[in-house]
Amino acid sequence: MNVHDSEQIAALLKGSGYEMTDDFRKADLVIINTCSIREKAAQKVYSQLGRFRELKRRKPGLIIGMGGCLAQQWGSKIFERASFLDLVFGTHNIFQLPDLIRTIEMTGAQVEQTRFRESIKSLGIVAPPQNGAVSAYVTIMQGCNNFCSFCVVPYLRGPEVSRPLRDIIDEVKALADHGIREVTLLGQNVNSYGKTMGEGADFATLLKEVGKIEGIERIRFTTSHPKDLSFDLMKCYTEVDKLCEHIHLPVQSGSDSILKRMNRGYTKAEYLDKVESLREICPHISITSDMIVGFPGETEKDFQETIDLMEKVKFDSLFSFKYSEREGTAAVKFDDRIDECIKRERLQMLQSLQDKHTLERNRALKGCIEDVLVEGVSKKLPDEWTGRTRSNKIVNFKGGGELIRKTVPVLITAAYLHSVRGELHQRRGDRCL
Repeated sequence: MNVHDSEQIAALLKGSGYEMTDDFRKADLVIINTCSIREKAAQKVYSQLGRFRELKRRKPGLIIGMGGCLAQQWGSKIFERASFLDLVFGTHNIFQLPDLIRTIEMTGAQVEQTRFRESIKSLGIVAPPQNGAVSAYVTIMQGCNNFCSFCVVPYLRGPEVSRPLRDIIDEVKALADHGIREVTLLGQNVNSYGKTMGEGADFATLLKEVGKIEGIERIRFTTSHPKDLSFDLMKCYTEVDKLCEHIHLPVQSGSDSILKRMNRGYTKAEYLDKVESLREICPHISITSDMIVGFPGETEKDFQETIDLMEKVKFDSLFSFKYSEREGTAAVKFDDRIDECIKRERLQMLQSLQDKHTLERNRALKGCIEDVLVEGVSKKLPDEWTGRTRSNKIVNFKGGGELIRKTVPVLITAAYLHSVRGELHQRRGDRCL
């Protein structure tokens, strides 16, 4: 989602005469787009600020701005730590960037704008795709109403706000006209799309409408909250041909007591039931997830419940983290914290198990013919192409001619932890040989 925010920022600033540069040392304007979801992301910002402090010293006319979740959280306080910053803007105020920068250019004053708004105009900023792009992101909503005890998103992105369905459809049509073949619909909790609008359109309705747009071959979405995953949405995997067989469904823990402390709104059994339903409806679906280890109060028994859930589901891949405190969340008040050594050991054990499952899932594709949407030339091997299967697996293969934006059948011949290899196939026969 931050990637798309950055795309929107670049599109806005282009209208003010700014062009992107690959060398920040040549820049007249630097925007740092921040994330606050994990402590590691915040630490990266601190080191980045130090780099830009020196650049500003050598180039006094440079304007440096900071946006995103950390900017929303810190507000004007960041000026105390980084007095060389010119601009701090929050998650609801991207649309104001041209005016804010113009004020700085005219007055030289530091500017801070982090207030929340009932109507988030930034949601409607359209970022034209780059030349040759195959896929694009489309924001359908922003904010969250769930208040998980470990998460800062409701405080930094605000409450849920959905875009009108017609605006989303118009944007996707425009992307299709630009040659985009795949769209990913974005939101903090896409499953609850439409609940705040009163228009009668839910996420399943939106998927069906996007599925009708000519030129779009594939539809993806992220992120889903398990408690809001409806049966109507699951059925879209059979009713919307363009919907890819992949879902990112963050579970966070396999322990009911920890899930309750996290305020997730579901149990382990309920999560497993939804996974079973998804696989009954769409047998080839790829399921990925998020997991936190070392949440306050997590016992060895709680951790083993998480391992048990992983063994039952066998996720295709997993984003896993040690719990880190985030200022302002309910979990900060929990005093039964887990020792860092225990967190580290549990994370290593969990990740080792997931590597095993990922490799098993990837190896199961050997001998299968997969439709691959070609994204471009392989970064490591310039004589090979790279693309993704509908289940979101990266495929590298050799092939002649111009294949970008084409969907081609590829026979999978080898599998690795982070990708698979294959060779072009001449026919679209059975899915697996």
